[in-house]
Amino acid sequence: MPLHGVLPERFQAMLNLLPERLEPAHELPEVMPAQGKRRARVALLAGCVQQVVSPQINRVTLNVLARNGVEVVIPRGQGCCGALAMHTGELELARLQARRNLSAFPRDVDAILTNAAGCGSGMKDYPMIFKGTGLEAEAEAFAGRVQDICEFLDALGLVEPTGIKGGFKLAYHDACHLAHAQGITAAPRRLLAQIPNLEILPIPEGDLCCGSAGSYNIEQPELARQLGERKARHVLSTGAQAVAAGNIGCLVQLRTHLNSLGGTIPVWHTLEVLEHAYNGWE
Repeated sequence: MPLHGVLPERFQAMLNLLPERLEPAHELPEVMPAQGKRRARVALLAGCVQQVVSPQINRVTLNVLARNGVEVVIPRGQGCCGALAMHTGELELARLQARRNLSAFPRDVDAILTNAAGCGSGMKDYPMIFKGTGLEAEAEAFAGRVQDICEFLDALGLVEPTGIKGGFKLAYHDACHLAHAQGITAAPRRLLAQIPNLEILPIPEGDLCCGSAGSYNIEQPELARQLGERKARHVLSTGAQAVAAGNIGCLVQLRTHLNSLGGTIPVWHTLEVLEHAYNGWE
């Protein structure tokens, strides 16, 4: 039976964001060794939605980290970061999910990385949700090691990418959970600026939300749609050949509303742009 007209409008709005076909599941390795001399050892949060909707982002992340001399551990016991439960006020569920990660992630790593801004923001908030529970110190230590992938690579120092032949214009979208919640705006741009012949274009009203905002597409589907369309029009106005962002919710929202406006430009994660540059982008 078709789902249209059966599900409540708010859930139908979320289903409309899904791609027409999903990639087959791809199991991540437990350890991804560094290429050449090891410069760092990290643990990676695999994420929930991203593994289903855009599993290539994790594969690209592992490739870029390995190329930069980083060994990556993907803990088998990890689970959801708890951010969506936090957004909806489900504190006990958020704590349950966070406790699982506190136990699963190793302590002998240089950082705990995430390539999804919403997840990074959520994990950095663990001390807040465990306040008064006796787990504050453990949560503080965990949160202190959490870094966004761009934040980490910027501090580590990027192995120089090959670059692009003929030049390329890229619009960069600041995910709210990266720019506003974590205060990370310069690091992704510094990484992208190291790609020869890549021009990074600002998006008008760049600090305005794209409308994804965690669970906002369920709670306020019409407002989310309006914001998504507004953001997509601004992206198209730049004349960019592609747009990049650092959060899966933003990527899905951008792709959906660009498509609805007839836009055909690719929507990439920041790490996918770096992978293209390392692979001799033409």
